[in-house]
Formats: sequence, structure tokens, C-alpha cells
Amino acid sequence: MSVIKAKPALAGLLLAVLAGSAACSGGDAATSSEKELPGWQNTQVTVVSRTAVGAGVAATTSMTPDGALETVAVDLASGRKLWAHPATMRGRLPGMGVQAPAVVETGDGGGVVAAIEPAAGGGNGAALVARDARTGERKWVRPVHSSFGPQRCGPYLCVSENTELARARVVVLDPAAGEPKWRIPGIAEVEWSDAERVVLLRLAEHPLLEAREVKTGKVLWRTPVEQALGPGVDLSGGWAFGASGKNLVGYVAPYTNPETKTTSTFGMFSVSLDDGQVNWIRPSVVRVYPSGSPGFAPVVRPVDGQGQYGGFALLDAESGRVIGQIGTQQIPGSGWWLAFPERPSTLGFLKRDAKGAAFDLTTGRATEPEGLRGWSFCVTDPQPLKLKDITPTGFYSVAALCEFDLATGKRVNDGSARPPLWFTGSQDGWRLWRDEKGALHAVKDGSGTTPGMYGLA
Repeated sequence: MSVIKAKPALAGLLLAVLAGSAACSGGDAATSSEKELPGWQNTQVTVVSRTAVGAGVAATTSMTPDGALETVAVDLASGRKLWAHPATMRGRLPGMGVQAPAVVETGDGGGVVAAIEPAAGGGNGAALVARDARTGERKWVRPVHSSFGPQRCGPYLCVSENTELARARVVVLDPAAGEPKWRIPGIAEVEWSDAERVVLLRLAEHPLLEAREVKTGKVLWRTPVEQALGPGVDLSGGWAFGASGKNLVGYVAPYTNPETKTTSTFGMFSVSLDDGQVNWIRPSVVRVYPSGSPGFAPVVRPVDGQGQYGGFALLDAESGRVIGQIGTQQIPGSGWWLAFPERPSTLGFLKRDAKGAAFDLTTGRATEPEGLRGWSFCVTDPQPLKLKDITPTGFYSVAALCEFDLATGKRVNDGSARPPLWFTGSQDGWRLWRDEKGALHAVKDGSGTTPGMYGLA
């Protein structure tokens, strides 16, 4: 398998579509009384990555005032900071964003938090370090040349190694002792896993979805992405996946080659987690931002052969069918940003400090924006993180949402609302998000496990 080469446009394209980087409010770890649900906020962190949950903790990558990265673990029930240790990035592409740590339970009631840390003694070295989830005590260390970072894959850890070298590989490790269980050549990312299986996206010239037995590495099925979308897929434009029941819904973004001026194949598709069979495809559509995961209320726009955008459509993640849509003639001019209320079936066009517009996607009819609030990016001109001793540059923190009054285009600053489920997702009934200052928020609302806009860390 050939290794995908990093292309400068990857970061730029992803950051252009994400077009926002931050969220909304702060305060020390405390209890929220909103709707009597358990919750908290913690302003001792400046979150820049997604947040992983497991073993009774939430773990994230935070940035210190001097631009250094650190892995932070907080108590999931209270938001109390448990520990922090230095983190780094070696061999990760800017368009992928700052890596989150991985949290894996060890079967004895505890768990580990694994992250890429600077190698002991300084220099350019790095190591994968697993620490006790509650205490931060170091359990084991595995030196790495370069890596996209660790991910949970069922009961194990999956980590890409040597991502800057021709001998790149993915290694599956026992979280308790760090012992290798199996490995494969090339670079891959975990898109879904449970106690028995893991589905990997193998990043190559011809990308491949591959399911394996998580304990043995035995191949269960393989599905080339081009089998679904057609030839000419190029992952340099970015990708996203999200589970929907027994299916995995994927999105591959377009990439325009600066030399040939040709645009790669793109679109959305679904495969069965049981056997990899393609369920449905929606070629030549782009995912809109902000919006839900491809596996949860995806909203898309079709693009024709001349690169002209169509209207907006809400898809059913299970079947791929169009639940509802609006046409191009209904789009209210220019100068707007998308904003969605709690239910993504209502599409809002936000105009800052002016009256916007809204449509019911299920009927295609206009909705009066008076009294309607929608969630959109807090800022429209995000700035890259000023990271210390990290190359290449161009990393952004995960974007976050703020609430706006669609009738006036103004921010709703009462701080009482939390971002909707389609954005935050939910892990074991907990919803976590960062505000525009980087503080970490959480609420336990029993919403199960659902992928958010950024999937599940």
C-alpha cells in the first residue's frame, strides 16, 4: 500500500470549509442547573482538540499561555482537573487539526490516557505515553518517529507510526502494558470500532475501508472508496465518517489539483458494518458546515460538472434519501453564514447584525426568523494557533458554535443554552464542548452515544 503524500492544499481546504474556530463562555469547574441536568464547566484548560471520554475521565489536548501543548484529564462527573502532562505533534498534517488523546479502559475498573509526548531529554524525539487515567502515573512508553496520534480501537490502542517515512505502519497495542498485538503497513485512521471489530480508512492512492478482528487483525472485509464514489478520489480534500445504526456513512471532500486544475471525485456514501457492502451513494455533494456528522442528520449541497452549487438538502443517514431540500432560487443572496437550531431540519441563513432567513427543509417553505435562534460559528475569521516548537504550522483549534438571533443577526449572550446534539455529539450519555475561550463544558443528559460534527474522539 502506497502512503498518501501530504499536500499543502489539505490544510487550507479543510480550514476554509470549517471557517470558524472557537465557542461561548467560562467559569471554574462548577455545577450547571440548566434543566436540572448534571453538568459543569472548567476554565482551567484551553481546549484545542476534540475530547475523549472513558474510564470516568474526559481527556483533551490543551494549549498553555506560552503556546505549548499538554494532555489534560478531568473527572467526568465533576469537571475537576486531575492532571496535565506535556504533549506534542510529530508527523501530523495541519488539515487534520490538533490530535486528541485516546482513552481506553483496561478491564480492571481503570483505564489509560495515551498521547504523544516530547521524548525525555528534549530534542525532536517523541514518544507514545500511556498514563493512568485518574492519577496521570506513567504506565509505559513507546518511542515514535512521527505519528498522527493514538486512537481507541475497541479494547486496544491503534497508533500510526513513522508517518513521515516510507515505512509507515499502524500498530495495535494492549493498553495495559503497551505490548503489540498486530500491525499493518501504511497509514490508516480508525473510523469505527467495538469490542470485536475495527474499521480503518487506509490512506493511500486508492483509499480503502477495511474491517478487521480487533484482537487478531484478521481481515473481515475490504471496500475501496472508489467502489462507492467512482475513480479519482483524492483524500487531500479531507474526509469524515460517522456511524448510523449498523452502517458507516462516509464523506470525501473535493480536491482541486493546482497543476492540472482538475477536481477529484467527491461525495457521500454508506457501507454496511457487517460486510462492507455499499448501501447508497450521493456523488458530487459537499457537506456543509456547521452541520451534523455524516452519520447523523447530514446536510449537503450538490455541485454540477461546472462547479456550480445547487440548493441545500437534508439526507436520511440510514437510507441516503433526501428528507427535504430548498432550491438555489430560495437562497437569500450573499453575505450569510449557515445557522441551525436544535433540529437541523430548519436551515437558517445568518446575516451578522441584520435580519436573516430560515427554511423548513422538510417542506422547502420559508419560516419567519422572528423569535428563531440558530447556532453558527462564533467567529468567521479564525486565526491559526501560535504553537511552540511545532512544525509545520497552520493548526487550528476545533471550531465551536455560538447562538444567534436570526431575526437580528446578533449573538445571544445569556450563556444559558448549550450547543445542540447534532454538533456536540454524545459519549455514554455525556455531551462535551469547548467555548470560544477554550473552556471545557459538559452536561449529562442520557443521550447515549451519537457522533457530533467532529465524530467521536
